[in-house]
Amino acid sequence: MADQDVVQKIARTEPTELLILLEEILRNHRMNMLLITMFINLARSKSQKRKRRVGGLITEAMIEAIPAHVKQVDRLVRVSDRSCVDNLRMDRNTFGRLCRILRDRVGLFDQKFVTVEEQVAMFLSILSHHKKTRVVGHDFMRSSETVSKYTHVVLRGVLTLHDIFLVKPEPVGDDCTDSRWKCFKGCLGALDGTYIHVRVPIADAPRYRNRKGQISTNTLAVCDRYLRFVYVLPGWEGSAGDSRILRDAISRPLGLKIPKDCYYLCDNAYANSEGFITPYKGVRYHLKEWGNGAQAPQSPEELFNLKHSKARNVIERSFAVLKMRWGILRSPSFYPIDVQTGLIIACFLLHNFIRTQMEVDPYDALVGEHYEDGYGSDSDDPVVPTISSVAPTPAWMKKRDDFASTMWNDRTNM
Repeated sequence: MADQDVVQKIARTEPTELLILLEEILRNHRMNMLLITMFINLARSKSQKRKRRVGGLITEAMIEAIPAHVKQVDRLVRVSDRSCVDNLRMDRNTFGRLCRILRDRVGLFDQKFVTVEEQVAMFLSILSHHKKTRVVGHDFMRSSETVSKYTHVVLRGVLTLHDIFLVKPEPVGDDCTDSRWKCFKGCLGALDGTYIHVRVPIADAPRYRNRKGQISTNTLAVCDRYLRFVYVLPGWEGSAGDSRILRDAISRPLGLKIPKDCYYLCDNAYANSEGFITPYKGVRYHLKEWGNGAQAPQSPEELFNLKHSKARNVIERSFAVLKMRWGILRSPSFYPIDVQTGLIIACFLLHNFIRTQMEVDPYDALVGEHYEDGYGSDSDDPVVPTISSVAPTPAWMKKRDDFASTMWNDRTNM
């Protein structure tokens, strides 16, 4: 009986111990699972940090892999219009259009390491700031040979666009409201020459020496009322007279063409003949002669000369803006004379393109009001005072007299 009670007592205690054992096992399992979870989370966070660090290194490596010359081009033509104008003399939109025209019309294309944009930017840097090729090469991280190569490539391309960039002038009509031009019905613009300093071999220096003793080339240019050039003829030695250059300009197969009854305003270096109207000789002409305290025009001839000077001054303003825009025109270039001549023409053509594409030309304001009023119009007086090879035309002498009479009769309405 006693043994039976002990057995029953042990049977009652075994389930309790089993439950306690199971509880300990479950508690240990939970602790182990918690520790495992903590280790997994720690390992995952370290892995993510490592990935972020590797990704940052990859991004930085990609940035460093971008060539320095590409960064330079982006800095010039993609940062701001101000930077683009300061460095390349045109805003970003105009620069992009120029590159597109050179691609589509000329056939320029991206080389393996040099894009069209970089080719054009290097060329414009030389024109704008008159830098040597090795200086431009340093700026663009290129060799001077590379800069020279693409300078000639872009130059040839720009010169082939002369038929697009040179404008076709419109004669002054009856609806003109500009006080400087409305009295010159049928006028297409103004014509004059300017000296551009060049570098030539010593043997050729006497031919290119102008009356001021400077080595220069004499360039004939014709512009419309909006400071855009219609015709350009550079390359004449500095000692050549305006009459000789004009005669060559008209006689060339693709020379200066003047429609019937239309004309250009010229100074007294030319003859008052068909297509050209000059001021009266021996009569006050330049506006500074009518400055403060000066006597007002006293005759039809003086009034005509006053208005003629105001209108013809557009060619002087065109030259001033042109030379202010392109630094290569302000000092002798380092290229052979034939290349220099091509660069001069390219400056005229790109000047037209900029004035056509940009709504506001920042160099207009820099010229100054004295050019607007004609006070800078006699900076480059002609080499010869008169023309001897072309005689004045009576019909055009009468035309000038008619203009003067009309101005004099209408002077009260000025």
